[in-house]
Amino acid sequence: MDYQNVIDRIHGQLQDLWGQGRVADYIPALAKVDPRQFGIAVATLDGQEFRTGDAQVCFSIQSISKVFTLAMVTGRIGDDIWKAVGREPSGNPFNSLVQLEYEHGLPRNPFINAGALVVTDRLISLYPHPKDAMLEFVRALCANDDIYYDKEIARSERLNADRNLALAYFMKSFGNIENDVETLLDVYCHQCAISMSCADLARAFLFLSNRGVNPFDGRQVLTVSQAKRLGALMLTCGFYDESGDFAFRAGLPGKSGVGGGIAAYIPGNLAITVWSPELNRHGNSLIGMAALEHFTTDIGNSIF
Repeated sequence: MDYQNVIDRIHGQLQDLWGQGRVADYIPALAKVDPRQFGIAVATLDGQEFRTGDAQVCFSIQSISKVFTLAMVTGRIGDDIWKAVGREPSGNPFNSLVQLEYEHGLPRNPFINAGALVVTDRLISLYPHPKDAMLEFVRALCANDDIYYDKEIARSERLNADRNLALAYFMKSFGNIENDVETLLDVYCHQCAISMSCADLARAFLFLSNRGVNPFDGRQVLTVSQAKRLGALMLTCGFYDESGDFAFRAGLPGKSGVGGGIAAYIPGNLAITVWSPELNRHGNSLIGMAALEHFTTDIGNSIF
């Protein structure tokens, strides 16, 4: 398969969509990002890499980071995490308080903000230096030690985290948050502010394509069963209330972030990341969603 030709063609075709979405503006630092950027990167399990457009430009991965923290926590405590967070699609916006109240402080899944806060809370309980541990984990997955937090993004997130603060305190009132809420918000905002390129992210998702094994160092990050279940959650919950449509259009497990990135993979084959900052009304990259639909159609391969 000539992946380079495929992604070059998609990159050329979809630039006409610029201007149809809008960058996330509820985090002021994200609102400054140039919207006319578009990168695609593919990494295969046999060691090939393909890139086009702005695939080497670093951006804030935002909620894509939830995949990494969930993998870290699941790898340490296994199924115990599901006592604190559910596994069902939410059908509501990613920062909804309504559903959380109805379900007595138990988030519907680990990829909405409430669920991700619970996962990060457990990460803090497991690691004495959680922010350092996260960077070390991600660096190992993509075989690149040059991965850092974007401090401006982290600061901007924390100054505009009132909704997440409310979610955390609400869950704490039900006994579902173990740690100090201010500490939790600091770690969570840094988690979302991890800065990576499409090329980095594609490599970092290869462990999921490789049945839980990091192909760069051979380490078993997750068991085969855990990797399968994480992929299932990404397919059903990775795009908030647009998850079903993404599964219908692209047919891949993946995770989006309001920074404009989307990372996805085909088991046993490859990982692909797309970045374009303009978002659709669901908070997912408008061009990114279209690009992944074109990609699986053009290569004639998905998980279905």
